[in-house]
Amino acid sequence: MSYKFFTNKACEYFPCHKGVAEEEFNCLFCFCPLYALGDQCGGNFTILPGGIKDCSYCTKPHKGTIGYDDIIKKLGGAK
Repeated sequence: MSYKFFTNKACEYFPCHKGVAEEEFNCLFCFCPLYALGDQCGGNFTILPGGIKDCSYCTKPHKGTIGYDDIIKKLGGAK
């Protein structure tokens, strides 16, 4: 299970998203692989002026191992 979870408390941005307890904050997907799915990612995002996707309020990839499982499933890697 350790391959599903990693926390980098030494990161200058940690925690980068509010709403997840520090001991459950998963940094494995620091850059979310669902970002490229645009509005089909399933996360909590907004579109800024100019069409930039803002994921500042999304905690989906950072919720312990649940985030890992959700992302792998969304990418088609688990059934």
